[in-house]
Amino acid sequence: NHCMSLADIELVDLFGRWRTPLQSQPSHIYPNETLIFYGYLSCSPLYPMVTISLHTLTAYHQLHRTCPWFSIQAQCKTLCHLHNIPYHAYLNTQFSAAYDVYLEILHHVKTRLNDALGQNTPNWWLLNSCLCCVYKLEGEPPLPFDWLVTVDGNNSLKHWASSTYGLQPQEDSQQPCSDYWVDQVAVNKFQNEVRTHMIRQSIFVYDWEDVGSETQGSEFRCTERWQNAGPEQHKKMFAVFDESGIFIAACWHHFVLLACDMVRSGELAKYPLALLDHLMSILGENGGCAYDIGCAFAKT
Repeated sequence: NHCMSLADIELVDLFGRWRTPLQSQPSHIYPNETLIFYGYLSCSPLYPMVTISLHTLTAYHQLHRTCPWFSIQAQCKTLCHLHNIPYHAYLNTQFSAAYDVYLEILHHVKTRLNDALGQNTPNWWLLNSCLCCVYKLEGEPPLPFDWLVTVDGNNSLKHWASSTYGLQPQEDSQQPCSDYWVDQVAVNKFQNEVRTHMIRQSIFVYDWEDVGSETQGSEFRCTERWQNAGPEQHKKMFAVFDESGIFIAACWHHFVLLACDMVRSGELAKYPLALLDHLMSILGENGGCAYDIGCAFAKT
């Protein structure tokens, strides 16, 4: 039956689209086995009507890595222009379904490859991503710092909350597949660190975003003048964003070591605290960190 379902199927490639029958192999049980044999992925698991070539999915994968703002909608509109057909919104759903399967295949292939190479141990990426930072030579003299990182946040990669448009809030159950991603459970362990520290000093503020320039008597004078630690309104992240950006830690050889989501906030202290806590637990406490508001961060 599945051979008959592949007799009149639409094949979508980067520079063309056509309908052609596909002959299954004797070992094939499901339609997608035949499709992947010919280099295509379908938009449905059992009764495919439209398929997208692996070349097209691979091209979009690399485009999206280079430019994260290049959305699936933009890719579908590009294909419509190349194929000289009108754009329809349902094309986004079709492409998204095939692309999710494509990413899942890549993840499983990478997992099996890492297992074969012995690169599946916890924190393998952090311990091996930068050879200059983490590898030690025999007889190497000790350095002032065992490791050096820089941390900072960026609010370009925003994600609108589903409730913004009056819709029912939707929980995102997807989890990152990389071991350099620090989850929200680990981050939120430090959400009250700044409050506790400030209360001990009788300064009742919660985080850098709430520290006003009227604070007097601080030994860190640059904290009051440095605008990145200021309370300007443009530093505030509105509740319309479920994810307001990312916060990363990178070594001085430009390798990203750790990352976490900034959720409904700007650059709160809990983000660098969580990343540095993870770094010190794996690489040791004799490390250095550069931060553009390090003077304010040192107070935590």
